Amino acid sequence: MTRGVLAILGSGETAPGMTKIHRALLESITDLEAVNLDTAYGFQLNVPQMSEKLEEYFATSLNVKLTTLRFPSYEKATALERTLFKQQVRDANYVFAGPGSPTYALAQWTPLQFGDDLLTVLDKSGTLCIASAASLTLGAFTAPIYEIYKVGDQHPRWRDGLNVLGAHGLNCVVIPHFDNNEGGNYDTRFCYLGEPRLLELESQLPDGVATLGVDEHTAVILDFENTTLSVKGRSNAYWRINGETLVLENDTTVDLSELRNASEIPRPTISAIPQLSGLPVELAEIATLGGDAGLEALARLVQMATTGGEGFIDPTPLVKGILGAREEARAQGQYKLADELRDVITSAGIDVQDTPSGSAWSTRKEK
Repeated sequence: MTRGVLAILGSGETAPGMTKIHRALLESITDLEAVNLDTAYGFQLNVPQMSEKLEEYFATSLNVKLTTLRFPSYEKATALERTLFKQQVRDANYVFAGPGSPTYALAQWTPLQFGDDLLTVLDKSGTLCIASAASLTLGAFTAPIYEIYKVGDQHPRWRDGLNVLGAHGLNCVVIPHFDNNEGGNYDTRFCYLGEPRLLELESQLPDGVATLGVDEHTAVILDFENTTLSVKGRSNAYWRINGETLVLENDTTVDLSELRNASEIPRPTISAIPQLSGLPVELAEIATLGGDAGLEALARLVQMATTGGEGFIDPTPLVKGILGAREEARAQGQYKLADELRDVITSAGIDVQDTPSGSAWSTRKEK
């Protein structure tokens, strides 16, 4: 049963007026593990600067350590990197994603089946804070904003979304920046689409699919434990379906039953996802078996090496376990896996030397 919170921010995710929204979302979380997803802006040349800006905002305005999870490209990522990214998201209890291109994010997240990972965070009582561009991916379909507004696509079509909302009976699309007025003398409402394009796109939607519009500097907060939707911030939200618009006014709360327009989508339970823990030696043995469980085990070892290496725990069991698995992988001709296992060790600050009598290791000295 989902018990988490999904906050959809129409814009202004780092603006001063939205700080209290973040603070309210964060205040009930214990043992906070907050992560930022850089995928939506992963195509930009200023990715490090964007991540740094977000991390700095969370540190200075909210006193929160926000860790950016790098996943700019599905095609360029290895199977291990894909598994590690999914695992780190599932382990977090506050997941933030925001600026960028919604269709670019979809292109990277869809082959990962990333909607299931976001739903897993909610199943574990975590919080998703999804803003501006990234919020468009949450519905059944996603509007190609960049392709229309920046490229000039004259025949726009919806892309299949992650449908996180559909899993909770909200069969809809999400449109942030709903009241945008940057255009001055031309219409830039509805996330820069303008009314004619929005109406054209809405006419393409299958019967029964609603539009959830969220004004700028406004948050729609879905509390799945209490089955409520609240609107906070500067302005309003909107539920448009069958030619009718329900205004969800600022500082009001409605029961989700008033908006649900579909059955909740069945999905695998959390137990269907490999949940690996245990000693490094055990994980290393699983890693040598390959397959999904092997990748999950290897990704868990990477996390242990990063967060539990020298300076945190005695590295001896970790190193011996991974080296044993590496030797087994090499004996079986799995040289790529052997290299990945070696990378796990070196990422923990351990130097490995291959000798005629086997592998030796030593702790890397700080310079």
